[in-house]
Amino acid sequence: MFKGHPKGLFVAFFSNMGERFGFYTMMAILVLFLQAKYGLSEEDAGNYYSWFYFGIYALALVGGILADATRKYKTVILAGIIVMFSGYVIMALPGNPLALTLAGLFTIAFGNGLFKGNLQAVVGQLYDDPRYSKVRDSAFMIFYMGINIGAFFAPFVATGVRNWFLKTQGFLHDGSLPALCHAYQNQTLEHVEKFQELADKVSGTHVTDLGLFAQQYIDAFARGYNYAFGVAAGAMILSLLVYIIFNKLLPSVEKIKKTATTEKTGTNANLVTFLLGGGLMIATSFISFFLLRDVVKDPAALGGAIGLFIGFVAIMFQISTKEERPRVTSLIMVFIVVIFFWMSFHQNGLTLTFFARDYTVKEVGAFTNIFFNLESILTFIAAIAGLVMLFNKKNSMKLVGAATFLVFGGITYYFITTYKSSNPIAPEIFQSFNPLFIVSLTFPIMGIFAWLNKKNMEPSAPKKIGIGMIIAAIGFTIILIASLGLISPYELQYLDSSGATRYNPVPDSSRVVPYWLMSGYLVLTIAELFLSPMGLSFVSKVAPPRFQGLMQGGWLLATAVGNKFLFVGSKFWAKLPLWELWAIFIVCCVLSAIFIFSIMKRLEAATK
Repeated sequence: MFKGHPKGLFVAFFSNMGERFGFYTMMAILVLFLQAKYGLSEEDAGNYYSWFYFGIYALALVGGILADATRKYKTVILAGIIVMFSGYVIMALPGNPLALTLAGLFTIAFGNGLFKGNLQAVVGQLYDDPRYSKVRDSAFMIFYMGINIGAFFAPFVATGVRNWFLKTQGFLHDGSLPALCHAYQNQTLEHVEKFQELADKVSGTHVTDLGLFAQQYIDAFARGYNYAFGVAAGAMILSLLVYIIFNKLLPSVEKIKKTATTEKTGTNANLVTFLLGGGLMIATSFISFFLLRDVVKDPAALGGAIGLFIGFVAIMFQISTKEERPRVTSLIMVFIVVIFFWMSFHQNGLTLTFFARDYTVKEVGAFTNIFFNLESILTFIAAIAGLVMLFNKKNSMKLVGAATFLVFGGITYYFITTYKSSNPIAPEIFQSFNPLFIVSLTFPIMGIFAWLNKKNMEPSAPKKIGIGMIIAAIGFTIILIASLGLISPYELQYLDSSGATRYNPVPDSSRVVPYWLMSGYLVLTIAELFLSPMGLSFVSKVAPPRFQGLMQGGWLLATAVGNKFLFVGSKFWAKLPLWELWAIFIVCCVLSAIFIFSIMKRLEAATK
């Protein structure tokens, strides 16, 4: 896999894998944790979630500026790992008030800002060497695969830890119960009979005190998540060790010598101004966010996020030279498209997680259950790998493939025969399908691109991005079709005669089989492989040399603004029919594709 690549890619691959394990643990359970622990509505939890994601990517701009100004990329990356570890430790502490949880989220976001963009920039610097420049795109595909190996295991581990702790407290898992517990405590639950039924089921006995049960179940559910955050902190330690031991294999970039041109444009002064101004905007937003909870509903906060991006664009035009400006302009146009892609794609940790919890069946048959248990899905993957090896030209590889297929296929069959006819599944596990598909599809798609390259037919990076937007629209269309005829969340809540809101859970008749959501994730993953690694490669290729970290930060800033728009999904979750909600993201993806194809010639010219 690493053949033909510099050794530094190995270091970046495994350092990022550990960090991404922690991050995707957060992605799989954060919004569910916020609702289970603090009883937040989907809209409020979505607002906090979108601010967290905004912070992760917006603060990468600060990390990029620090690295570009000091040229100490590796030192800034190291600091980021340590800061992130501190944030996960805070999240692992049980019983935190909401304010302290938000402080932990901000700490993780700040550390990620120091780490993420600069590690990507360092990977790009590895391929500035002419010996490796031709394999730059494949390097970012491999790097991206490393992200998702850690991401694949994270939901299984988080769910396993949460379920383990529930079991120690005498409970089974049911994802719909925390909301019912909070509704019962708030006296807004319409039908107590259903709550009693589920309480008896997860307790294994008849519950006589539903109030006591509600508090105990909430506490156990939330504490299980806290311990899952603790596992994420442990993964950060592994990432830190890999980086400290092997970081010498990564390039050390010396400071760029001053020229008459850079002195004329006053680059250093402008960078300092931008750092202070951008830092002040970010600090103001987050201080307001943590001290005043209602600021997440304030349109001015969203305006600040958009204003930060506009400020970035203005500064880049000011500090770039005439020769650099066409490249900067092309990158900014791609950044605009990126905003709408991530606004749509990262619904996987928000509204698509709500859909997994509320609108997907709670129990599945024996065959489907192999995809929701780590041991069985690993054996299934190994069996499929063996089947693929049968098509290898070498007879030795065919023999290995046949043996692999028979052994692991037999173990998979054993799992199927031992599973019950009805098996409970956890909504968090759906978050593992996206990284699984990325790991599985990376090499086939790389192979297709390589074959097209030999035929001189490979699409350019900008074309791949445009195609990715179209594929993303198809992914949401699958979810839209699955949602047709389902009762919408707003239909389950109403005001009674006293003006109080009454809550009803989603009926079982409005739950669909998991293959709808799994198919949606498959198509969205293909879209991601066309867009995200190609976008990273495009930025590293087109960015002017003295703005490498800054333009990677710009990519992440655009991603941040897109993630701030995640609240669109949670805001309309309880206000629109489900199919209309998904239609919003379909339209955004289609319009973005039209835009990028309309400027294709300019984007392709910038790469030459």
